[in-house]
Amino acid sequence: MKIAFYGSSLVSAYWNGAATYYRGLLRALAEKGYDIAFYEPDVYDRQKNRDIDPPDWCRVVVYEGTVDALKAVTAEAAKADIVVKASGVGFEDHLLLEEVLRNARKGALKIFWDVDAPATLAELKADPDHPLRRALPEIDLVLTYGGGDPVVSAYRTVGAAECIPVYNALDPQTHHPVPEDGRFAADLGFLGNRLPDREARVERFFLEPASRLPNRRFLLGGSGWHDKPMSPNVNYMGHVSTRDHNAFNVTPMAVLNISRASMAENGFSPATRVFEAAGAGACLITDHWEGIDFFLKPNEEVLVARDGEEVAALMAGLSRHAAREIGQRARRRVLNDHTYASRAKTVDAVFRARLGARMEAAE
Repeated sequence: MKIAFYGSSLVSAYWNGAATYYRGLLRALAEKGYDIAFYEPDVYDRQKNRDIDPPDWCRVVVYEGTVDALKAVTAEAAKADIVVKASGVGFEDHLLLEEVLRNARKGALKIFWDVDAPATLAELKADPDHPLRRALPEIDLVLTYGGGDPVVSAYRTVGAAECIPVYNALDPQTHHPVPEDGRFAADLGFLGNRLPDREARVERFFLEPASRLPNRRFLLGGSGWHDKPMSPNVNYMGHVSTRDHNAFNVTPMAVLNISRASMAENGFSPATRVFEAAGAGACLITDHWEGIDFFLKPNEEVLVARDGEEVAALMAGLSRHAAREIGQRARRRVLNDHTYASRAKTVDAVFRARLGARMEAAE
């Protein structure tokens, strides 16, 4: 079966948090026999900051950030059995959705894949005439990379025929243990870009604990933090390429996950970073959100903090030996229960059931 997937970027993780998710899931689907074409616009300097070459398991089509180019690539949707428009592509998203649906052939499975459901649902709630809301009757299925029952219920309320979460996971081929790297030496590391929906939580869960523990070393990676006030024991190193994420995860004694506020409020929205860190065998400390125990067992496979004081307390009492054991247990858990291969099995079953039912109805 052919999939035409219109997303932000597969080859660049630059200001593109969905890259790891796309790569892991689409490669796992390709291994199940799907013929995938991924269409991404040349915007936000992503093509200048590629961190992987176009893979052999997917045809990557990069198009100019122009309306004419957008219309040219969406015409190719007519060749696909499954047509996917992802959220947050970054160039003329509303027009892209309209053109993808217009060009999809009759009988194709039409999907909206939301990689930031809380933000999308907030837009839909604020605007009864939102283009996605108007398009939902034409869309067969909404898939989200998190959110659980609250997101499913919210999507159904605004008119989605069906909504199914497909959670982030681990790709063992890309995230795994590696030797430690002195560049990332620290007691606690955090990796994340500076975003309005995250900044206050980074202050609370990372920068404040750093100021409380002047004898501990803290490491901050990600874009946009260069002018942020921070204590002298915080080493800020800017953007960290995905090529270095494994080393970033395994070298500090522990690494921190800080959810964006909207993701934490919805719950059941583990970031890709949770599985990247666990896959590398890192000791992960995460902020609290509903559903953590569905993915990792608190106190055994992950440490959980409700505020900066608890982060500081965990770090003050954590030894490298204990951290290493937590990381090893987390790695075993995600390899057993939370790989993209297992997620792809679910998605494959969903695709085949819906296309099969459609073929039966047409006979």
